[in-house]
Amino acid sequence: MRWSRKSPADGAGTARASRSSSLTVPEPTVPEPTVRASQIVSGPLSDPEFVAGLRPVPSGLGDSAPSWPAVDVVGVRPDGSPVTVELAGRNRPVLLVFLTIDCDGCDLFWIGLADGPAEVDIVAVTKSPAEVSPYEVAARTTGPVVMSDAAWIDYRVTGYPFLVLVDPGPRRIVAESVGFAWSDVDAMVTAFKAIESGDA
Repeated sequence: MRWSRKSPADGAGTARASRSSSLTVPEPTVPEPTVRASQIVSGPLSDPEFVAGLRPVPSGLGDSAPSWPAVDVVGVRPDGSPVTVELAGRNRPVLLVFLTIDCDGCDLFWIGLADGPAEVDIVAVTKSPAEVSPYEVAARTTGPVVMSDAAWIDYRVTGYPFLVLVDPGPRRIVAESVGFAWSDVDAMVTAFKAIESGDA
């Protein structure tokens, strides 16, 4: 019997052929992250929590105003000290401006709080320090602010920015509105003054 031996070159050729005939494994592809439409927030109206709190903007006062009574606003200042906005004894309407710190639509009202209508007492209202950073609230306002979860419940506010105009004498909510601009405040105050003077 005769034996034959393959040369090293033959072996290398065989190995090369074996490698060239192997399957090519494609590089794994990383899928693009999926962004749901509900996750895209380009403004207040794109925020589901904001939209959930929308109510019709009143064209006037009186019948369009809510039926529940106005109450004192009790909470704390950003520095943690207790504060109460008492309605009794006030001679001017009180405008409660419900705001938060991570809302594009609220920035306009934070900036304008110090320059609001002189005919009303303006108070900013946020959630409690457990919900909102008191440091960021303090950095945004130069006027009275109350941090209170109870106030949002008492005035049935579920969105922001939201405006509530209160006649303190009878503890009556005379108007409320989603806040889009300070012109909304001016319209509410003008309508209230017209009713008070008997011109409405």
